[in-house]
Amino acid sequence: MDTKRQQVDQVLWITLILNLLVAIGKIVLGMLTGALAIAADGFHSLADSAGNVAGLIANHYAGLPPDDEHPYGHRRFETLAALLIGALLLLTAWEVGRGAIERLQTQELPRVSLPDIVLLLTTLIINVGVSRYQKAAGQRLRSEILLADAQNTGADVWVTTSVLISTILGTLTGWWWLDVVAALGVMIMISYAAIGILRQTSRVLVDAAPYTPEQIREAIGAMEGIQAIGRARSRGTVDAAHLDLEIQISPLMNAAQIRAIIDKVRQRLQERLQGSLQIDIEPIVGTQETTDAVLIVRTTADLYGLTTHEVQRHGPELELHVEVPAGQTLAAAHSQVSAFEAAVQEALPHIARVTTHIEPALPLEDRTDPPPSDRLAALSESILKLLQTHYPGVGWHDLRLRPAMPGFALVLHAALPAHITVDAAHHFAESAEVLLRAQWHQLERVTIHTEPFDHEGEI
Repeated sequence: MDTKRQQVDQVLWITLILNLLVAIGKIVLGMLTGALAIAADGFHSLADSAGNVAGLIANHYAGLPPDDEHPYGHRRFETLAALLIGALLLLTAWEVGRGAIERLQTQELPRVSLPDIVLLLTTLIINVGVSRYQKAAGQRLRSEILLADAQNTGADVWVTTSVLISTILGTLTGWWWLDVVAALGVMIMISYAAIGILRQTSRVLVDAAPYTPEQIREAIGAMEGIQAIGRARSRGTVDAAHLDLEIQISPLMNAAQIRAIIDKVRQRLQERLQGSLQIDIEPIVGTQETTDAVLIVRTTADLYGLTTHEVQRHGPELELHVEVPAGQTLAAAHSQVSAFEAAVQEALPHIARVTTHIEPALPLEDRTDPPPSDRLAALSESILKLLQTHYPGVGWHDLRLRPAMPGFALVLHAALPAHITVDAAHHFAESAEVLLRAQWHQLERVTIHTEPFDHEGEI
């Protein structure tokens, strides 16, 4: 049994002992004095004890791990225990009401002494303590049994208070009907507590949602790579909910990034909704609009005799790698790729900017995913300073750094002499990338756009 179940057991045992003491005291007092309301309140406390026993049994079974017959666990045993507590309360209310009708026929006046009143006050104090103890423990442990039992014991406090007042007034005035009125009040209070418990447990049994779709979407919040949250369903209780989600993910995300997004969604839901959550996430990759953008890029590249890969869309910006023939000069390659960029933007008017990384038509090795970091502004300044120190003759400009799970993505432009070959330009870009990755492992992606200086050596 886990720690939570052990703590729930401890609370139930303590309240069981106290409820038995209170029940026995009230029943004996009611029988000795003939006070119907006191005896009814005693049977109510006895029902509390029966609820504690049911809670102990259910708590044991609810803590069992999932098996072939119960693949989702045994959590509903706790719900059944709360349902039983509500049923016991309804039965008690029925018995109290029947006793009140009988008293109307006999019109007998209860006999209560000062020691009897002291006993009632003592049981009232115990009831107040038990109710507060159970409620605090139920909220802390997020236990359905304890919260239902605390609601039951809370009703007991108001019941005992009304019984105490009616008993004292009846003894002083001789009005026998006050005891009947108090007993009927007890019946109403017990019935109200029972209906509240039954309503809550029935919501669980019919799979009512403990969280609305809006609450689930708000808990996830905005996240890079998620285009939309479709299905957002939940069932069970707040402390042990089962969530079923459908998340639409950009087709520009690779498999590792999709797994990172799903893990981040799970983490946010656990932190913001709390409780013991079972979360099923179905990722659906891409919208038609984004998928068409990727297809248009590839089709346009074919028309220009180019090959593209690592196409990434970030809002209105598009980043990609373009492979050109290895023997081309940088000037020729840049001219060809610039024409390709213009054609892409003409075909995709919603794309405001296209940034390309020019490289020879050779396979590139996959990169690993380093951990993320903070302070984008300071990191951008440090990157630019390092590049200017190691490559002072290069026109570094248009540096942009943005978060990209699980680290950052860097995009920048490098102006180089127009006469060098594209092989040399690519080798330079790779050496700069190696330098940057060696210094900052959190750089998840690096895109260096190489371009020629103009004839005056300006960018």
